Amino acid sequence: MSDLNLAKQEPVFNTNKSMVYVLFGFLGFLILFPVLSPGQFLLHLMIMIFMHAVISQSWNIIGGFSGQISLGHGAFFGIGAYASSFFYVEFGLTPWIGIIIGILICAVIAILVGIPMLRLSGHYFAIATLLVGISFQIVFQRWDLVGAASGLWIPLTNEDSYYAMQFHSSKAPYYYLFLIFFVIIFFITWLISRSKLGYRLRAVRDDAQAAQSLGIDVAKHKIIAFAISAMMMAPMGSLFAQYILIVDPDRMFNFEISIIALLISVLGGIGLLSHCLCLSMFSILLIDKYLLFLLKISKLTWVYRIVI
Repeated sequence: MSDLNLAKQEPVFNTNKSMVYVLFGFLGFLILFPVLSPGQFLLHLMIMIFMHAVISQSWNIIGGFSGQISLGHGAFFGIGAYASSFFYVEFGLTPWIGIIIGILICAVIAILVGIPMLRLSGHYFAIATLLVGISFQIVFQRWDLVGAASGLWIPLTNEDSYYAMQFHSSKAPYYYLFLIFFVIIFFITWLISRSKLGYRLRAVRDDAQAAQSLGIDVAKHKIIAFAISAMMMAPMGSLFAQYILIVDPDRMFNFEISIIALLISVLGGIGLLSHCLCLSMFSILLIDKYLLFLLKISKLTWVYRIVI
């Protein structure tokens, strides 16, 4: 049998079956976790882990796959938060549609900003993204239409409302919302990593000139990666806005969001999938200074010790 026929018989997704079983078992545990009555604090902790895992995976597309270090990626988090909140506050549009609008707005902005900016590389691109992120924060601090520095206060509903995406009796619905987007984003990233686009992005990352000599449109693929990355970041901003019910520039365009996304991806392994989740767990435990204090108050110090 020729080498060509042998190559054709290879599976498209050569995935370890035992690892698949482990992943499905882990997913089953996450689905059943609220049923175990873990308490509101642990649900909040898991929500933050899901959110940070997704934003780090979002950064991983542009930084890990295409090799472009972005220091202003948190801008898309803020845009997603403001998009869903603004349309709900001003027009009564459900945040479910607001999330989609935020994703589309982030995609358009990423393309418009990326066309001139992605001509840069290395430190120059990193500095340019940093300036873009700061610029968005300054603009929203002075934009009266979206509340300027005071931001937007999302009106509270009297009862739990799926239309308004507000749940006051329990954090479990928020937990499942973040979990759904967490699974979707990780699955999309896994598909990208195994697709032609993923291999081309890695070729651009490793050697842009060699990739271009092989017929890969380097500029085009960088813009595609930037747009996909922005679209992944947007729903996290929208969900977080509905979770805390207040949107302001200092919180939503905080430089810390970009740095945390970068650190989780870099420390976990650039271009990898699973390590983003593991590092997200530790980042929440280490970055939030109030966590240990809350654990002691809640008499849940044993959870902290087990995780560490």
